[in-house]
Amino acid sequence: MLVVMSHAATASEIAGVVDTIRDMGYEAREIPGKQRTAIGLIGNDGKVDSGRLEALPGVLQVIHVTQPYKQVSREWRPEPTVIALPNGTRIGGADTVLMAGPCSVESEAQILTAAHAVRAAGATVLRGGAFKPRTSPYAFQGLGLDGLKLLAEARAETGLAIVTEAMESAMVDLVAEYADIIQIGARNMQNYPLLRRAGQTGKPVLIKRGMAATIKELLLSAEYVLAEGNDQVILCERGVRGFDENTRNILDIAAVPVIHSLSHLPIIVDPSHGTGVRNKVLPMALAAVAAGADGLMIEVHPDPDHALSDGAQSLWPDQFRDLADQVRHVAAAVGRSIAALPPQPLP
Repeated sequence: MLVVMSHAATASEIAGVVDTIRDMGYEAREIPGKQRTAIGLIGNDGKVDSGRLEALPGVLQVIHVTQPYKQVSREWRPEPTVIALPNGTRIGGADTVLMAGPCSVESEAQILTAAHAVRAAGATVLRGGAFKPRTSPYAFQGLGLDGLKLLAEARAETGLAIVTEAMESAMVDLVAEYADIIQIGARNMQNYPLLRRAGQTGKPVLIKRGMAATIKELLLSAEYVLAEGNDQVILCERGVRGFDENTRNILDIAAVPVIHSLSHLPIIVDPSHGTGVRNKVLPMALAAVAAGADGLMIEVHPDPDHALSDGAQSLWPDQFRDLADQVRHVAAAVGRSIAALPPQPLP
């Protein structure tokens, strides 16, 4: 349930609504907006007497939120959530954000080369896995803590923000120490203890859509993070499993406008995992931006032919530069621009 206050509501009237909700045995959460304040009632068991709230001074309207996800919904917060990163990148605003880098951190030379290349092309966020959940237990699993340290070194050299994955609750604090965004991978989208723990850090959390997850299930996963008091959530469409062998997954571009209509959270698209094939990344990236995606996550490797993971879908640096140039044109056509960092000082 959402209590919308009038434009002229005073601080004491807002406090009165909060106190009444708490007296009724529920949690109240204030949601300041540009025009007016709303107050969310959390824990609605279907027995709330809305009349008691409607009669309070300063209350304009009481909205019953019918979706199973509450704080994630547009009814809860009509204005889009914009997530600000330490390097000035804003996700969910007027800019389309480019996140790029290798699937896995493999060495110092590899990650630094990739970081400088994607920054020069226009990325503001560096992606790279220090811990890698792989289908085979014999595949490369990442460098772990050493990989996190190399990501931090790349951030120090380039100014790029860092997004990297936490695979289990026990490693969240370690990842949060180094990352600007904690990624929850597709395999862990419904790992609810992990979602709660990531939410408790207060850091931005990027949740990838599960391989067979509905949009409702994705939004409910985000609700777990918001339930911990952390509204800094980025959703990621990365394709769902289909039956056609020509692509790794079915990239659901329609999820972008659907989620924008249902939720205030930003959504980005990962066409690298969505297609699994290098020559399909560009067209699907352009389609995602045209559909309104708030950002792209692209795999880029200095030498994809020798990558330890996902080389077939990773772009060469010059291919990413071409992609970024074309994305700028599409973004401009839909009234957006590409997020940018200040020019790097000469060494």
